Amino acid sequence: MARSISVAPVVALGLASAVATLRCAPPHTPAPSSAASPASAPNTAVALRGVRLIDGTGTPPVADATLVVEGDRIVAAGAGVAVPPGAHLIELQGKTVLPGLVSDHSHLGMVDGVSAGAGHASRENILRQLAQFEAYGVTTVMSLGLNGTMFYALQPALHRGELPGADIFGADRGIGMRAGAPPVNAAPDQLDRVATADEARAAVQETATRHPTLIKIWVDDFHGSLPVTMSEEVYRAIIDEAHRLGLRVAAHVFYLEDAKRLVADGVDVLAHGVRDRPVDDEFVSAMRAHHTWYVPTLGLDETFYVYAEAPAWTKDPFFRRSLQPALVAQIDSPSWRSGILADAKKLRSDHDAFANNLRNVKTLHDAGVAIGFGTDSGATPLRIPGFAEHHELSLLVQAGIAPIQAIRLATSRAAELLGLTDRGELTAGKLADFCVVDGDPSRDIENASRIVEVWRQGRRVAGPIDSFQASP
Repeated sequence: MARSISVAPVVALGLASAVATLRCAPPHTPAPSSAASPASAPNTAVALRGVRLIDGTGTPPVADATLVVEGDRIVAAGAGVAVPPGAHLIELQGKTVLPGLVSDHSHLGMVDGVSAGAGHASRENILRQLAQFEAYGVTTVMSLGLNGTMFYALQPALHRGELPGADIFGADRGIGMRAGAPPVNAAPDQLDRVATADEARAAVQETATRHPTLIKIWVDDFHGSLPVTMSEEVYRAIIDEAHRLGLRVAAHVFYLEDAKRLVADGVDVLAHGVRDRPVDDEFVSAMRAHHTWYVPTLGLDETFYVYAEAPAWTKDPFFRRSLQPALVAQIDSPSWRSGILADAKKLRSDHDAFANNLRNVKTLHDAGVAIGFGTDSGATPLRIPGFAEHHELSLLVQAGIAPIQAIRLATSRAAELLGLTDRGELTAGKLADFCVVDGDPSRDIENASRIVEVWRQGRRVAGPIDSFQASP
């Protein structure tokens, strides 16, 4: 456990009370104006001393470092950093501090228990998911499409830190094809479906009035299961109109040929990895030339079968605590597992897609393509908020990416994809969003899941993960 003392000659404070007043609004939103506003509280500094510092930039960890937080910001981080007079000192020898994870591809209000689709975008359910993200050290979440009215109702307060849970950004509703992708039962305020280029441009114009971070489009046929795919004419119209209005476009893809056409036509982000075949030199060169971001979502296809196969980690408390009771019952059901494993053709297809995704992200990463971080968590019940992001870190390492670089992809690079310059690194001036963990994740990425504390905007918001349990 952390040992907490005070440098100032005053009564020692418990950690929670010492930092409870430290959260302030990020610079892109005004501070709350209520009498209880953190902006009116004393600007007490907090120093975490003796930590192993992983700053999110990809540089090696710094041993015996000090991290100083004042308000919602980091004011100093590194070896030899002095503890400011009067600061609240927290001794954390042997612990590692790393930035809060940033998901570039998740979804909110789409699932509850084992159910998915319309009807789950309630305030309570979205906040439940955000609390789980935060407890697992994911402090910023990009909800990449399917966002309705409740998303926008919650976003300002989450930006200001007035509600518990991860901060959120979004891609508005997103644009799919009539009778085509995405194959979800979304509410009218969660998805736009179009049939022509003119309808597509109108949808972009209406979306732009809500000022999303990105616009999401669905292009492929979901493994041949849909009769209609988005034509090049339609998605070119979306990309062109979005760029005219200063917005970027992220595309759901599966096939290499779709990805090539989208990159050539100016898409900004490929929201999933290419999974039908190995990427080739032509694609790699185009990605670099167009500065297109690539978010592999490595665990996506694996979720179709891995819980039925029941590897050892599915018994680990870190995983089990992320499951709602209905999901526990499903995963533990022998009949459910046998049903998944009985479809040999689909099982082989999903395994092949997963293997291609692993190979392709390593190829692209080694070639210097811009790689983001996301999981599609929250899109289906088995893509589990918080846990999915830690599993994705493990899969990046399994693909051959060094742990310190995997952490960089999940922190500073993920923030960069979203255009967020105020987070993702533990450097002076950035938001104090970070995790304290046992062990050294730069040596063993599994140590990133040994969570001791989570801080967001300069306040301790979650404790050890073994004190967390997913809500029903």
